[in-house]
Amino acid sequence: MASFTEENYLKALYNLSNPQGEVSISDLAHSLNVSMPTANSMVKSLQKSGWVLYEKYKPVTLTPKGHKEAALIVRKHRLTEMFLVKKMGFGWEEVHEVAEQIEHIHAPKFFERMDEMLGHPTIDPHGSPIPDNQGRMQEFSYTPLSTCKPGQTVQLTALTNSSTEFLEFLNSRKLALGTQLKILSREAYDQSLVVSYDSHPQETLSEKVSERLLVRILE
Repeated sequence: MASFTEENYLKALYNLSNPQGEVSISDLAHSLNVSMPTANSMVKSLQKSGWVLYEKYKPVTLTPKGHKEAALIVRKHRLTEMFLVKKMGFGWEEVHEVAEQIEHIHAPKFFERMDEMLGHPTIDPHGSPIPDNQGRMQEFSYTPLSTCKPGQTVQLTALTNSSTEFLEFLNSRKLALGTQLKILSREAYDQSLVVSYDSHPQETLSEKVSERLLVRILE
């Protein structure tokens, strides 16, 4: 059974992995706000447990065993976030820190019951996919709003950033998952988008914001 700290490392490796499944020690250390020697020491410990593959001066990769363990931690985190929003009335900007604590509980039946009560959701409140109880995750193909063209109608489906500050910004603009947006125009100077949705006939979204919004093109 992984310790609290080991689980945090495994989850960080899972979230940071590039398409080849690799993570540099420097990126891992930066993500967890620790020194590179500290990260290096923990990676060596994870390797002894069979969770990662690592050679000095090379990226870290999760083994199949480590990948499944990490995916199950992510599953607990995202199920918890969904439960807090759907069953307890939390805002999507309030759930991350609570889920950070609950994800370390080792009680499979507890999370399976949570999954059942929610109706087996496939995404969390921020649109991120929830791995199943075997650590398998359904892949979704979405488009960054920033790449869409004027005249298109899209639906907000997920976020690439779910920081509290960004979620509060979206709340202030009444933007939530499922919102349909009509792209009216693009500003040539800064690539910001002018969109309309719901009771907002005209709202300007910066390129930085648009890059963080993932959408499904409707027309």
